[in-house]
Amino acid sequence: MHRKSIALAITALALMSVTRPLSAQVKKGYSDIGFVVGLGNIGDAGLSFGGRYENVFKRLPDLGNGFLGIGISADVYSFSRSRGNVRYIPVGATMNYHFNLDPSNKLDLFLGAGLGFQSISCSNFDTRDCGYNSGLYVIGRAGGRYFLKPNLALYGDLGAGAATINLGLTFKLK
Repeated sequence: MHRKSIALAITALALMSVTRPLSAQVKKGYSDIGFVVGLGNIGDAGLSFGGRYENVFKRLPDLGNGFLGIGISADVYSFSRSRGNVRYIPVGATMNYHFNLDPSNKLDLFLGAGLGFQSISCSNFDTRDCGYNSGLYVIGRAGGRYFLKPNLALYGDLGAGAATINLGLTFKLK
């Protein structure tokens, strides 16, 4: 089943790279909210579930005329060990650089970096220490959106954070 999930994720990202004309390019003032399902690198959990919010607030004429946005992410995943249950809740913030693509392109590509805090709770263990600690973590992402409509996009990112691959939908706010 894990191989099927990875194949599905790769297929979705490949579909995001196909472009057709549509005036929905991310630009200064763009804001969206969405949900994601995460796969890979999340302990013994099969999936993580989370949300994303981003606001693009600045044009960067000296950096390829791209755009700068701030993204907020929150996810949750849990798994069981022989002695108890472990639940992770990572929350992070990233600065995302959006490449300036042709405005008629349905594709938005970005690179992001930031910091997060993960809260880890354990239950049903013999002691309070289950071997996992809450704390800060570094986030690095490469991702994109493929606009289905001007206010609806497929979303995907790869990198370090809650999961290796996150796939979902975003909804334009403004």
